[in-house]
Amino acid sequence: MNILQALFFPPEQPGGVSSMVPYVRERFRKIGWEMELFSLPKRIRNKGHEEIEFETFDWRAYAGHAIVDKYLQTYKDYIWWTKLRLTGQKFDLIHAHHPIAAMAMKRVFPDTPVLMTVHSSYERELVLNGRIAEGGPEHRFLTSIYGELESRTDLLMTVSRSFASYLGTYMKNPERITVIPNGYDEKRFKPISHDNAVAQLVTVCRLVPAKGLDILLKACAELRARNRPFVLHIIGDGPIRQDLEGLAQRLGIYDDTIFYGYMLHPEELMPFFDVFVLPSRAEAFGSVFAEAALCLLALVGTDVGGIAEQIDNGVNGLLVPPDDPAALADALDTVISDPHFRYEMARAAWNKAKKTYSLNRVIGELKRIYLSYGGAADLTAAGSDNPEDG
Repeated sequence: MNILQALFFPPEQPGGVSSMVPYVRERFRKIGWEMELFSLPKRIRNKGHEEIEFETFDWRAYAGHAIVDKYLQTYKDYIWWTKLRLTGQKFDLIHAHHPIAAMAMKRVFPDTPVLMTVHSSYERELVLNGRIAEGGPEHRFLTSIYGELESRTDLLMTVSRSFASYLGTYMKNPERITVIPNGYDEKRFKPISHDNAVAQLVTVCRLVPAKGLDILLKACAELRARNRPFVLHIIGDGPIRQDLEGLAQRLGIYDDTIFYGYMLHPEELMPFFDVFVLPSRAEAFGSVFAEAALCLLALVGTDVGGIAEQIDNGVNGLLVPPDDPAALADALDTVISDPHFRYEMARAAWNKAKKTYSLNRVIGELKRIYLSYGGAADLTAAGSDNPEDG
Protein backbone atom coordinates (compact mmCIF):
# COMPACT_ATOMS: atom_id res chain seq x y z
CA MET A 1 0.00 0.00 0.00
CA ASN A 2 0.99 3.60 -0.59
CA ILE A 3 -0.03 5.70 2.43
CA LEU A 4 0.43 9.39 3.16
CA GLN A 5 0.85 10.43 6.78
CA ALA A 6 -0.35 14.06 6.87
CA LEU A 7 1.00 15.97 9.86
CA PHE A 8 0.62 19.61 10.78
CA PHE A 9 4.02 20.28 12.35
CA PRO A 10 7.20 18.98 10.72
CA PRO A 11 8.14 15.62 12.27
CA GLU A 12 11.17 17.02 14.10
CA GLN A 13 8.87 18.91 16.48
CA PRO A 14 8.52 17.49 20.01
CA GLY A 15 5.29 15.83 21.09
CA GLY A 16 3.29 12.62 20.92
CA VAL A 17 2.66 12.69 17.16
CA SER A 18 6.23 13.40 16.13
CA SER A 19 7.63 10.91 18.62
CA MET A 20 5.55 8.13 17.07
CA VAL A 21 4.66 8.65 13.39
CA PRO A 22 8.23 8.51 11.96
CA TYR A 23 8.74 5.19 13.75
CA VAL A 24 5.41 3.93 12.39
CA ARG A 25 6.63 4.74 8.89
CA GLU A 26 9.92 2.92 9.52
CA ARG A 27 8.15 -0.25 10.68
CA PHE A 28 5.73 -0.29 7.75
CA ARG A 29 8.53 0.24 5.28
CA LYS A 30 10.18 -2.89 6.65
CA ILE A 31 7.19 -4.90 5.46
CA GLY A 32 7.16 -3.29 2.04
CA TRP A 33 4.53 -0.58 2.43
CA GLU A 34 5.19 2.84 0.94
CA MET A 35 4.63 5.60 3.45
CA GLU A 36 5.37 9.32 3.06
CA LEU A 37 5.31 12.06 5.70
CA PHE A 38 3.84 15.43 4.75
CA SER A 39 3.51 18.64 6.75
CA LEU A 40 3.18 22.40 6.39
CA PRO A 41 6.53 24.23 6.70
CA LYS A 42 6.58 27.18 9.07
CA ARG A 43 7.65 29.48 6.26
CA ILE A 44 4.34 28.99 4.42
CA ARG A 45 2.16 31.92 5.48
CA ASN A 46 -0.73 33.63 3.66
CA LYS A 47 -0.20 31.69 0.41
CA GLY A 48 -3.67 30.19 0.12
CA HIS A 49 -6.53 32.21 -1.28
CA GLU A 50 -9.16 29.63 -2.29
CA GLU A 51 -12.72 30.05 -1.09
CA ILE A 52 -13.56 27.44 1.55
CA GLU A 53 -16.83 26.06 2.80
CA PHE A 54 -17.69 23.66 5.60
CA GLU A 55 -20.41 21.05 5.18
CA THR A 56 -21.77 21.21 8.71
CA PHE A 57 -21.62 24.90 9.72
CA ASP A 58 -21.01 28.40 8.35
CA TRP A 59 -17.59 29.72 9.32
CA ARG A 60 -18.65 33.29 8.51
CA ALA A 61 -20.50 33.48 11.79
CA TYR A 62 -17.13 33.33 13.57
CA ALA A 63 -14.98 35.43 11.21
CA GLY A 64 -13.26 38.51 12.55
CA HIS A 65 -11.77 36.83 15.59
CA ALA A 66 -7.96 36.54 15.38
CA ILE A 67 -7.69 32.85 16.25
CA VAL A 68 -10.51 31.90 13.87
CA ASP A 69 -9.07 33.98 11.04
CA LYS A 70 -5.61 32.48 11.55
CA TYR A 71 -7.07 28.96 11.59
CA LEU A 72 -8.95 29.57 8.34
CA GLN A 73 -5.87 31.06 6.66
CA THR A 74 -3.75 28.11 7.78
CA TYR A 75 -6.34 25.78 6.28
CA LYS A 76 -6.08 27.67 2.98
CA ASP A 77 -2.27 27.57 3.18
CA TYR A 78 -2.33 23.80 3.75
CA ILE A 79 -4.56 23.35 0.68
CA TRP A 80 -2.18 25.52 -1.37
CA TRP A 81 0.90 23.61 -0.20
CA THR A 82 -0.77 20.23 -0.75
CA LYS A 83 -1.71 21.11 -4.32
CA LEU A 84 1.75 22.50 -5.00
CA ARG A 85 3.60 19.44 -3.72
CA LEU A 86 1.25 16.49 -4.22
CA THR A 87 -0.82 17.18 -7.34
CA GLY A 88 -0.56 14.18 -9.67
CA GLN A 89 0.35 11.73 -6.91
CA LYS A 90 -1.92 8.88 -5.91
CA PHE A 91 -2.32 7.29 -2.52
CA ASP A 92 -4.28 4.24 -1.42
CA LEU A 93 -5.07 5.97 1.84
CA ILE A 94 -4.29 9.16 3.76
CA HIS A 95 -3.89 9.19 7.54
CA ALA A 96 -4.11 12.75 8.90
CA HIS A 97 -2.96 13.79 12.37
CA HIS A 98 -4.44 17.28 12.56
CA PRO A 99 -7.92 18.59 11.64
CA ILE A 100 -6.53 21.08 9.12
CA ALA A 101 -4.49 18.35 7.45
CA ALA A 102 -7.53 16.04 7.26
CA MET A 103 -9.84 18.66 5.75
CA ALA A 104 -7.23 19.86 3.26
CA MET A 105 -6.42 16.32 2.12
CA LYS A 106 -10.09 15.45 1.62
CA ARG A 107 -10.49 18.60 -0.45
CA VAL A 108 -7.50 17.83 -2.68
CA PHE A 109 -8.07 14.05 -2.78
CA PRO A 110 -11.87 13.64 -2.52
CA ASP A 111 -11.84 10.04 -3.78
CA THR A 112 -9.10 8.80 -1.44
CA PRO A 113 -10.02 7.42 2.00
CA VAL A 114 -8.90 9.90 4.68
CA LEU A 115 -8.54 8.64 8.24
CA MET A 116 -8.04 11.12 11.05
CA THR A 117 -6.45 10.75 14.48
CA VAL A 118 -7.34 13.58 16.85
CA HIS A 119 -4.37 13.74 19.23
CA SER A 120 -5.27 16.75 21.35
CA SER A 121 -7.73 19.55 21.96
CA TYR A 122 -6.57 22.93 20.69
CA GLU A 123 -9.58 24.70 22.12
CA ARG A 124 -9.15 23.25 25.61
CA GLU A 125 -5.52 24.33 25.66
CA LEU A 126 -6.51 27.85 24.58
CA VAL A 127 -9.14 28.03 27.32
CA LEU A 128 -6.76 26.75 30.00
CA ASN A 129 -4.03 29.09 28.80
CA GLY A 130 -6.41 32.03 29.12
CA ARG A 131 -6.40 32.91 25.43
CA ILE A 132 -10.09 32.33 24.68
CA ALA A 133 -13.27 32.12 26.74
CA GLU A 134 -15.09 28.81 27.08
CA GLY A 135 -18.32 29.08 25.11
CA GLY A 136 -17.08 32.13 23.23
CA PRO A 137 -17.03 32.40 19.42
CA GLU A 138 -13.51 30.99 19.02
CA HIS A 139 -14.38 28.05 21.25
CA ARG A 140 -17.61 27.37 19.34
CA PHE A 141 -15.79 27.54 16.01
CA LEU A 142 -13.07 25.09 17.07
CA THR A 143 -15.51 22.59 18.56
CA SER A 144 -17.64 22.80 15.40
CA ILE A 145 -14.61 21.44 13.52
CA TYR A 146 -15.17 18.05 15.18
CA GLY A 147 -18.55 17.70 13.52
CA GLU A 148 -16.97 18.69 10.23
CA LEU A 149 -14.34 15.97 10.65
CA GLU A 150 -17.06 13.43 11.38
CA SER A 151 -18.82 14.42 8.16
CA ARG A 152 -15.81 14.53 5.86
CA THR A 153 -13.41 11.80 6.99
CA ASP A 154 -13.83 8.07 6.53
CA LEU A 155 -12.79 7.18 10.07
CA LEU A 156 -12.11 9.17 13.22
CA MET A 157 -9.62 7.86 15.77
CA THR A 158 -8.23 9.24 19.01
CA VAL A 159 -5.76 8.27 21.70
CA SER A 160 -7.78 7.66 24.87
CA ARG A 161 -11.25 6.67 25.99
CA SER A 162 -11.50 9.90 27.96
CA PHE A 163 -10.78 12.03 24.93
CA ALA A 164 -13.14 9.97 22.77
CA SER A 165 -15.89 10.79 25.28
CA TYR A 166 -15.03 14.48 25.02
CA LEU A 167 -15.07 14.43 21.22
CA GLY A 168 -18.34 12.51 21.20
CA THR A 169 -20.23 15.43 22.74
CA TYR A 170 -19.71 17.32 19.46
CA MET A 171 -20.63 14.49 17.08
CA LYS A 172 -23.77 12.79 15.81
CA ASN A 173 -22.38 9.25 16.07
CA PRO A 174 -19.82 9.20 18.89
CA GLU A 175 -19.86 5.40 18.99
CA ARG A 176 -17.98 5.35 15.70
CA ILE A 177 -14.82 6.88 17.22
CA THR A 178 -11.99 4.33 17.35
CA VAL A 179 -9.50 4.50 20.24
CA ILE A 180 -5.87 3.58 19.57
CA PRO A 181 -3.49 4.71 22.34
CA ASN A 182 -0.10 5.92 21.19
CA GLY A 183 2.76 3.46 20.90
CA TYR A 184 6.49 3.83 21.28
CA ASP A 185 9.59 2.09 20.05
CA GLU A 186 11.13 0.51 23.15
CA LYS A 187 14.59 0.67 21.59
CA ARG A 188 14.57 4.45 22.06
CA PHE A 189 14.29 4.14 25.84
CA LYS A 190 17.16 2.69 27.86
CA PRO A 191 16.68 2.54 31.64
CA ILE A 192 19.97 3.13 33.46
CA SER A 193 20.82 1.79 36.90
CA HIS A 194 21.67 4.71 39.18
CA ASP A 195 21.54 5.75 42.82
CA ASN A 196 20.92 9.44 43.36
CA ALA A 197 21.68 10.70 46.87
CA VAL A 198 18.98 13.35 46.41
CA ALA A 199 15.72 12.53 44.61
CA GLN A 200 15.71 13.90 41.08
CA LEU A 201 12.30 15.04 39.84
CA VAL A 202 11.76 15.76 36.14
CA THR A 203 9.00 17.16 34.00
CA VAL A 204 8.93 17.50 30.22
CA CYS A 205 6.37 19.72 28.53
CA ARG A 206 5.69 22.96 26.77
CA LEU A 207 5.70 25.76 29.33
CA VAL A 208 2.08 26.89 29.17
CA PRO A 209 -0.55 27.29 31.92
CA ALA A 210 -2.40 24.12 30.86
CA LYS A 211 0.49 21.98 32.11
CA GLY A 212 0.09 23.14 35.71
CA LEU A 213 3.76 23.85 36.42
CA ASP A 214 2.77 26.65 38.80
CA ILE A 215 1.16 23.93 40.92
CA LEU A 216 4.33 21.82 40.69
CA LEU A 217 6.51 24.68 41.91
CA LYS A 218 4.17 25.35 44.84
CA ALA A 219 4.23 21.65 45.73
CA CYS A 220 8.03 21.67 45.63
CA ALA A 221 8.05 24.72 47.92
CA GLU A 222 6.02 22.63 50.38
CA LEU A 223 8.60 19.82 50.09
CA ARG A 224 11.32 22.31 50.95
CA ALA A 225 9.29 23.49 53.96
CA ARG A 226 9.21 19.85 55.10
CA ASN A 227 12.99 19.63 54.71
CA ARG A 228 12.55 17.00 52.03
CA PRO A 229 15.56 17.34 49.66
CA PHE A 230 15.00 17.23 45.91
CA VAL A 231 16.15 18.66 42.59
CA LEU A 232 13.50 19.59 40.03
CA HIS A 233 14.47 19.43 36.34
CA ILE A 234 12.14 21.27 33.93
CA ILE A 235 12.72 20.33 30.28
CA GLY A 236 10.85 22.42 27.75
CA ASP A 237 10.24 25.99 26.75
CA GLY A 238 7.23 28.22 26.21
CA PRO A 239 5.64 31.60 26.79
CA ILE A 240 5.48 31.39 30.59
CA ARG A 241 9.07 30.33 31.26
CA GLN A 242 10.00 33.73 32.68
CA ASP A 243 6.91 33.69 34.92
CA LEU A 244 7.82 30.23 36.21
CA GLU A 245 11.40 31.25 36.91
CA GLY A 246 10.11 34.26 38.82
CA LEU A 247 7.70 32.07 40.80
CA ALA A 248 10.52 29.65 41.69
CA GLN A 249 12.54 32.58 43.02
CA ARG A 250 9.66 33.95 45.08
CA LEU A 251 8.96 30.48 46.51
CA GLY A 252 12.61 30.07 47.48
CA ILE A 253 13.24 26.98 45.34
CA TYR A 254 15.10 28.50 42.41
CA ASP A 255 18.37 26.93 43.54
CA ASP A 256 16.64 23.52 43.62
CA THR A 257 15.21 23.94 40.11
CA ILE A 258 16.94 23.64 36.74
CA PHE A 259 15.29 25.11 33.63
CA TYR A 260 16.78 23.38 30.57
CA GLY A 261 14.74 24.93 27.78
CA TYR A 262 13.84 23.03 24.64
CA MET A 263 15.41 19.59 24.13
CA LEU A 264 14.80 17.47 21.01
CA HIS A 265 15.43 14.06 22.63
CA PRO A 266 14.68 14.30 26.36
CA GLU A 267 14.43 10.50 26.55
CA GLU A 268 18.23 10.41 26.39
CA LEU A 269 18.41 12.28 29.72
CA MET A 270 15.29 11.00 31.51
CA PRO A 271 16.71 7.61 32.64
CA PHE A 272 19.06 9.41 35.04
CA PHE A 273 16.17 10.84 37.06
CA ASP A 274 13.92 9.17 39.65
CA VAL A 275 10.41 10.60 39.38
CA PHE A 276 8.46 12.00 36.45
CA VAL A 277 5.78 14.50 37.47
CA LEU A 278 3.37 16.56 35.38
CA PRO A 279 0.25 18.12 37.00
CA SER A 280 -1.62 18.89 33.76
CA ARG A 281 -5.00 20.55 33.96
CA ALA A 282 -6.11 18.56 30.88
CA GLU A 283 -4.45 15.92 28.71
CA ALA A 284 -5.85 13.94 25.81
CA PHE A 285 -3.26 11.20 26.31
CA GLY A 286 -0.05 12.42 27.92
CA SER A 287 2.56 10.72 25.75
CA VAL A 288 5.40 11.76 28.01
CA PHE A 289 4.05 9.57 30.83
CA ALA A 290 4.44 6.45 28.69
CA GLU A 291 7.89 7.60 27.62
CA ALA A 292 8.92 8.22 31.25
CA ALA A 293 7.58 4.78 32.21
CA LEU A 294 9.75 3.18 29.53
CA CYS A 295 12.70 5.00 31.11
CA LEU A 296 11.82 3.26 34.43
CA LEU A 297 10.74 6.39 36.28
CA ALA A 298 8.08 6.56 38.96
CA LEU A 299 5.05 8.50 37.72
CA VAL A 300 3.07 11.25 39.45
CA GLY A 301 0.27 12.91 37.51
CA THR A 302 -3.17 14.44 37.76
CA ASP A 303 -6.42 12.51 37.56
CA VAL A 304 -7.41 13.94 34.18
CA GLY A 305 -7.90 12.61 30.66
CA GLY A 306 -5.45 10.08 29.30
CA ILE A 307 -3.14 10.36 32.31
CA ALA A 308 -5.70 8.59 34.46
CA GLU A 309 -5.90 5.78 31.90
CA GLN A 310 -2.15 5.25 32.05
CA ILE A 311 -1.73 5.38 35.84
CA ASP A 312 -3.36 2.90 38.19
CA ASN A 313 -3.15 4.89 41.40
CA GLY A 314 -0.81 3.28 43.92
CA VAL A 315 0.16 0.50 41.51
CA ASN A 316 2.23 2.02 38.73
CA GLY A 317 2.14 5.65 39.84
CA LEU A 318 0.25 8.19 41.89
CA LEU A 319 -2.71 10.34 40.83
CA VAL A 320 -3.69 13.62 42.45
CA PRO A 321 -6.48 16.13 41.74
CA PRO A 322 -5.56 19.01 39.40
CA ASP A 323 -4.81 22.41 40.92
CA ASP A 324 -4.01 20.94 44.34
CA PRO A 325 -0.43 21.76 45.46
CA ALA A 326 -0.86 20.11 48.87
CA ALA A 327 -1.99 16.78 47.37
CA LEU A 328 0.84 16.91 44.85
CA ALA A 329 3.35 17.64 47.62
CA ASP A 330 2.06 14.63 49.60
CA ALA A 331 2.41 12.35 46.57
CA LEU A 332 5.94 13.56 45.84
CA ASP A 333 6.84 13.23 49.51
CA THR A 334 5.67 9.60 49.40
CA VAL A 335 7.81 8.63 46.41
CA ILE A 336 10.84 10.59 47.64
CA SER A 337 10.79 9.13 51.16
CA ASP A 338 10.25 5.51 50.13
CA PRO A 339 12.75 4.45 47.42
CA HIS A 340 11.55 0.83 47.47
CA PHE A 341 7.92 1.82 46.82
CA ARG A 342 9.13 4.23 44.16
CA TYR A 343 11.05 1.47 42.39
CA GLU A 344 8.14 -0.99 42.55
CA MET A 345 5.81 1.56 40.99
CA ALA A 346 8.39 2.38 38.33
CA ARG A 347 8.78 -1.31 37.50
CA ALA A 348 4.98 -1.73 37.25
CA ALA A 349 4.75 1.35 35.01
CA TRP A 350 7.52 -0.02 32.79
CA ASN A 351 5.74 -3.37 32.45
CA LYS A 352 2.41 -1.74 31.57
CA ALA A 353 3.99 0.63 29.06
CA LYS A 354 5.82 -2.21 27.31
CA LYS A 355 2.60 -4.20 27.00
CA THR A 356 0.00 -1.50 26.40
CA TYR A 357 1.95 1.21 24.60
CA SER A 358 4.11 -0.99 22.41
CA LEU A 359 4.72 0.27 18.90
CA ASN A 360 4.07 -3.30 17.70
CA ARG A 361 0.52 -3.06 19.04
CA VAL A 362 -0.06 0.21 17.21
CA ILE A 363 1.36 -1.23 13.99
CA GLY A 364 -0.93 -4.25 14.22
CA GLU A 365 -4.06 -2.17 14.84
CA LEU A 366 -3.22 0.35 12.13
CA LYS A 367 -2.44 -2.40 9.64
CA ARG A 368 -5.90 -3.94 10.07
CA ILE A 369 -7.53 -0.53 9.68
CA TYR A 370 -5.42 0.46 6.66
CA LEU A 371 -6.25 -2.79 4.89
CA SER A 372 -9.97 -2.37 5.55
CA TYR A 373 -9.99 1.12 4.03
CA GLY A 374 -7.18 1.02 1.47
CA GLY A 375 -8.65 -1.76 -0.62
CA ALA A 376 -5.71 -1.92 -3.02
CA ALA A 377 -3.57 -4.36 -1.09
CA ASP A 378 -3.98 -7.62 0.74
CA LEU A 379 -1.94 -9.46 3.31
CA THR A 380 0.11 -11.37 0.79
CA ALA A 381 0.92 -8.22 -1.17
CA ALA A 382 1.85 -6.45 2.04
CA GLY A 383 4.47 -9.06 2.90
CA SER A 384 4.97 -10.64 6.29
CA ASP A 385 2.22 -10.20 8.86
CA ASN A 386 4.85 -9.56 11.54
CA PRO A 387 5.82 -5.87 11.70
CA GLU A 388 9.13 -6.87 13.24
CA ASP A 389 10.16 -8.92 10.22
CA GLY A 390 12.49 -7.41 7.66
